[in-house]
Amino acid sequence: MLKRVFDIFVSLIAGVIFLIPMMLVGLAVALSSKGPILYWSRRLGRNHVVFNMPKFRTMRTDTPVLPTHLLPDAQSFLTPIGSFLRKSSLDELPQLWCILKGEMSFVGPRPSLESQSDLNDARTAAGVHWLLPGLTGWAQVNGRDELPTQQKVALDAEYLQKKSFLFDVKIILLTLWKVVKGDGVKH
Repeated sequence: MLKRVFDIFVSLIAGVIFLIPMMLVGLAVALSSKGPILYWSRRLGRNHVVFNMPKFRTMRTDTPVLPTHLLPDAQSFLTPIGSFLRKSSLDELPQLWCILKGEMSFVGPRPSLESQSDLNDARTAAGVHWLLPGLTGWAQVNGRDELPTQQKVALDAEYLQKKSFLFDVKIILLTLWKVVKGDGVKH
């Protein structure tokens, strides 16, 4: 219950603080490439419930619907500002809406694509699928895009075991540090 109250409170405050930056990012996306400002992807939430997760669009509209690490030459699909948005994590800000709706939390395993069967199966086997997905998570602060699936799942399972309000605060602070440094983003 404390986690949900925290999520609502912080997402409302963050929404106000980042309103103007989000408007500027939206304008930059619109001016720099053809297509919608937001990209909505079908993701798996708690207990494999599907929800639509928004991000500022960082890829061209003709990009195959695959995890970025499976794209041949993912760099070639990025929009002119896509790399910057990803490295700064500004592309993730629209997910505040999912946190407010209760489909996500600030901290939890990152929501996977439906097509990531290897990741989804491994998370189910580890019992991680019962967790609400997060804007950030223990795996994100320990490698983000650079982690192989089994290591990601092991870190998600470790989060499940250690889950607490103070651990969430630690992960949020580590996330802010990683974002400032630009660690762990391949594309």
